[in-house]
Amino acid sequence: MTKAVVDFGERQDRVLTIVKGKYGLGNKSEAANLVVSKFEEVFLEPELRPEYKEEIQKVDRGKFEKFSSVKGLRAALEDA
Repeated sequence: MTKAVVDFGERQDRVLTIVKGKYGLGNKSEAANLVVSKFEEVFLEPELRPEYKEEIQKVDRGKFEKFSSVKGLRAALEDA
């Protein structure tokens, strides 16, 4: 775990205090971690998320069928 000394403004400190109380967290460090996690979920693009690589690898290992034309694809879909 990385440790850092961070200076928050008065407003940011109040927000962390509210988050700490609302979610029953033990300290402001836990509150800051929660805020960063929520930011990651909402704002980071999928390709920047660590789990994105795992999802892509699962897709790559999947079974695929090649079609030489749209007719072949339609026929396969109609048979299914």
